[in-house]
Amino acid sequence: MPISEDIRGAPPSAPAELLSSRPPRIVVADDDRLARQMLVSILHKAGFQVEAVDDGQEAIELIGRGGVDLALLDIVMPRLTGLEACRLLKSMTSESFLPVVLVTVKTDTASRVEGLKIGADDYVCKPFEEEELLARVGAMLRIKRLHDHVAAQRAYLEQLSIHDEMTGLYNYRYLFTRLNEEFKRAERYHEPFACVLVDIDRLKAMNEIGGRTLGDAVIRRVADGIRRSVREVDVVARYGGEEFLIVLPSTHFAGSLTVAERIWREASGNPVEFGGATRPCSVSIGVSLYPSRDVRTKDALIRAAESALHQAKREGGNRICVFQQHGQIYTPTGSAEQPAQPPPGKLRRSSDPAFVAAQDDAREPQTRRGTDLPPLPRKPL
Repeated sequence: MPISEDIRGAPPSAPAELLSSRPPRIVVADDDRLARQMLVSILHKAGFQVEAVDDGQEAIELIGRGGVDLALLDIVMPRLTGLEACRLLKSMTSESFLPVVLVTVKTDTASRVEGLKIGADDYVCKPFEEEELLARVGAMLRIKRLHDHVAAQRAYLEQLSIHDEMTGLYNYRYLFTRLNEEFKRAERYHEPFACVLVDIDRLKAMNEIGGRTLGDAVIRRVADGIRRSVREVDVVARYGGEEFLIVLPSTHFAGSLTVAERIWREASGNPVEFGGATRPCSVSIGVSLYPSRDVRTKDALIRAAESALHQAKREGGNRICVFQQHGQIYTPTGSAEQPAQPPPGKLRRSSDPAFVAAQDDAREPQTRRGTDLPPLPRKPL
């Protein structure tokens, strides 16, 4: 189905608005019923959402469910004191910041000091001064909003640092971080994996016809097609201007060929509409496998994928070549609508003498029609 020229990429989303439309949610924990009711009344009147409990254990359980913006904990409570609850809350491994305000009597200086030492952010004294209580709660919530803003910006920048802005795929730098991880994992557990290198055919000619507008639309379209063709565990990255590299964990020859053909057919079956005309789109694909006789390092794996891709280009493009053990090559034929069917009993012979035609010796008979294979399993990393 053709797509229009205004196709968009999918870069990481900007952080959401920090000041939520909902009022801040506060947990009050105090075993003194009158003091608890007074706190709830003051905070409700100020527009806060308040949930009240009578011991520290209940407060921990309530906060653990999420969505709490501040905790007011009385120091002296049954089951779990405010100090113990504060210590537990501050020891929880979380990037979010939860302000903890201790509630104590004016004469209990030692408990206030101990609470501040274990991580409490502030304290209020009984009997409450409404104006002071609201001022301290408001100050803590402002600090929380600033902390959340910084955390959201950091997460957003981290996402930008590993993604390609145009396509939303991983970028070149992050690709090699993941490739190193996968290579170590494959060596440790003795599992195969594959690399699929995709190059858009005739992109320069498309740029000459429609400028960067058409060229960028084609790049995004191919990127979207690759996303639809892979598993969640696979790593997809933009490798160059018109090239993409996909790392396929726990994948053998037949599985890698299946993914390559999915990508190939996605591109061939989705021309781009531009300037009132339908522009066909095609890709050339090179596949390399680890381990094989000539592929023992990650650099050799990339070189093998590049060699296979160059061979696909030399044979006219719009095809797949697999660089397997002993330099085997697979070059399927057919269109996006008609599955590729190499001659029975052998893989199609490459015209380049540098590659050796591989016999399909029945150890992997399913490679004769990669598109007929079942979906690839989702193996955990």
